[in-house]
Amino acid sequence: MNLQTFWKVLIGLAITAAVLFLVWYFASVVIYVLISAVLAVVGRPLVRKLEGIKIHRWHLSRTLAAVITLLTIWAVGALAGYLFVPLVFEKLARFSEVDYAHVLGNFDDQIAYLQDYIATHFHRDGSSLALKEALISNLREWINIESVNRVLSSIVGLLTSSVIALFSISFITFFFLKEDGLFYAMVKAMFPERYAENIQRALDSATYLLSRYFRGLLCESLLLMLAVSLVMYTFGMEPTDAVFIGLIMGVMNVVPYAGPLIGGILSSFVGIVSPIEGMTIGQTMVVIICSLLIIKGLDDFILQPSLYSERVKAHPLEVFLVILLAGSAAGIVGMLLAIPGYTVLRVFAKEFFSQVSLVRKLTENI
Repeated sequence: MNLQTFWKVLIGLAITAAVLFLVWYFASVVIYVLISAVLAVVGRPLVRKLEGIKIHRWHLSRTLAAVITLLTIWAVGALAGYLFVPLVFEKLARFSEVDYAHVLGNFDDQIAYLQDYIATHFHRDGSSLALKEALISNLREWINIESVNRVLSSIVGLLTSSVIALFSISFITFFFLKEDGLFYAMVKAMFPERYAENIQRALDSATYLLSRYFRGLLCESLLLMLAVSLVMYTFGMEPTDAVFIGLIMGVMNVVPYAGPLIGGILSSFVGIVSPIEGMTIGQTMVVIICSLLIIKGLDDFILQPSLYSERVKAHPLEVFLVILLAGSAAGIVGMLLAIPGYTVLRVFAKEFFSQVSLVRKLTENI
């Protein structure tokens, strides 16, 4: 590497660091813009179809097409909220009324075995251990009407604070839909003019890869939701409960690896609140856990390899390590943003740091 190349790479790294700092400092605004950009990508085909409608000499303007598309996105979101939000509140309310003594009564044999095991191996008097009573006491302390009310209050507070976010995202999305290429222009404005062609190529590549990724993720989540709902219904679960568990798994599936685990735990709690008719709570939980393990296993081996590696053109091990690092650094949010963020970094690195052998190796399939 000669001196000129060294300074070029160094300046590029400095610019990248400055951009990343600004992204971090204005994280909320950046998130609004990115969400709006994704919604604009999703809604752009509808805008073009509407814009092409002609009645005699009259045709829809781009502005009106953007308004109709934005209203359609709102309508889909409102319909989803109307169908599923009441289910969430109803389950929370029922969860506060659960008789935990009755629930744990289904596991008397297992608790007794665990209590004897602890007494034998840790030299504790099993009669004084009172494991079941301790579990009931802790469950009543953790989950009661006050704790449920706190959860409901936090949800209401979150919804209230989301009004600003909703307005901001809607406003930005409208202009992204109305003015095709506006997002590209905003990004290009952050870089010197001589890099315009590089930025254009990077944005085209990132848009293509991310569109493939988000479409695949949406299809995977919908298929997983449908499969889980049908299996739960086949075992005799009430339709609303079956759909609710399917919804949990579909939504949590957007978080790689950790999401399905959290979804499985939440689904098990739904089985406690609403056991399948004719089955005990224990049997219901076995049905839920085994069904989810089988369905998610098929998903992991059939759908996800295509989604997480082929669609963003990265090696599966590479993707796994990126998700692991992002999760360690930023928790669930990091895991959620790991693949899209890494995809964007790769395409920009290919344009500006192709001299580096590691970058060439990581971006050779793009």
